[in-house]
Amino acid sequence: MLLSLALWLQDMNPEWGFLRVFQYLTFRSVMAAMTALLIGLALGPWLIRRLTELKIGQPIREYGIQDHLSKRGTPTMGGALILLAIGLSTLLWFDWGNRFVWIVMIVTTGFGAVGWADDWRKVVHKNPEGMPSREKYFWQSVIGLVAAIYLAFSVSETDNLRVIELFFRWVASGFSNDLPPKADLIVPFFKTISYPLGVWGFMVLTYVVIVGTSNAVNLTDGLDGLAIMPVVMVGSALGIFCYVTGNAVYAKYLLLPHIPGAGELMVFCAAMAGAGLAFLWFNAYPAQVFMGDVGALALGGALGTIAVIVRQEIVLAVMGGVFVLEALSVMIQVSYFKYTKKKYGEGRRILLMAPLHHHFEKSGWKETQVVVRFWIITMLLCLAGLSTLKLR
Repeated sequence: MLLSLALWLQDMNPEWGFLRVFQYLTFRSVMAAMTALLIGLALGPWLIRRLTELKIGQPIREYGIQDHLSKRGTPTMGGALILLAIGLSTLLWFDWGNRFVWIVMIVTTGFGAVGWADDWRKVVHKNPEGMPSREKYFWQSVIGLVAAIYLAFSVSETDNLRVIELFFRWVASGFSNDLPPKADLIVPFFKTISYPLGVWGFMVLTYVVIVGTSNAVNLTDGLDGLAIMPVVMVGSALGIFCYVTGNAVYAKYLLLPHIPGAGELMVFCAAMAGAGLAFLWFNAYPAQVFMGDVGALALGGALGTIAVIVRQEIVLAVMGGVFVLEALSVMIQVSYFKYTKKKYGEGRRILLMAPLHHHFEKSGWKETQVVVRFWIITMLLCLAGLSTLKLR
């Protein structure tokens, strides 16, 4: 919005050359981060008071970590603060004509709505399980599939009109049209290795990445500050990929696909980082508010969508290694428990408790030790992911 206003004012007053600064993506990204941070810090105390007054407190499972029972009643659904800060800041600073930012915001809002419904059931009905898994997965799948279908053609073209044309060409070809090389699956650390996905393969991969990342971040959100800082770090690193991929010169030099318009996503990533840091101010141990599914599902969906647009799905798995391990720990634990129960008549466990962060708590680590060590691991993984820009 401010970009359009600045361009209009500059047309009206050509001597106001200082307004050209609004055309710089880096300036608008920095301002988006600062704006989201200030919005989060300003509204945080008010939101926490309102959640407390409404008795929207986090229910704690009786069979969980016993030390966590003291957290019962801590306000949850604080992720609404993150989404509000991201939304307001992004709307202020991004180019409203950019289709990629809009689709990321739609996906983020959609997953946030699913998370809101889940959290509402938890706090209103006092049920720690919330929305049934099948219902939650259904709505996640609807959003993920819609995004996958749009992105399959949007990444390959420069505007929505050409996206529609490509879609109808695909339908007319009997659903067998291939996508341009820029839509291939890129293998990091190699200059020329990439795998053509085709339209169907692109859709399947996009669906898995978006829905999988959303759930992985949600599973990670189990300790004070554990999920939000990795989201900030991974989102910031993806912002760099957005800037490079959206710049024809840098993309060519670094042998990355040039996706026109992807650079504008850097504004969204910056807003996400600023909003995340503001939330961490209140979520740091001992937490004054919890993120809830409304924040975790939305942020995970946003990260997955951005990674698909800039063609860095594998790099996302590297930088978000903590999210991947948390999700795998649950999948392995549940699968092994069901297998042993069927074979031996009683369920057995590989980990002391899943997700993985609870296993380390059961092993004797303090909550703050688990959180900070997972942060350090994420920082190292993000550096490894960023190194793929040059190491090929």
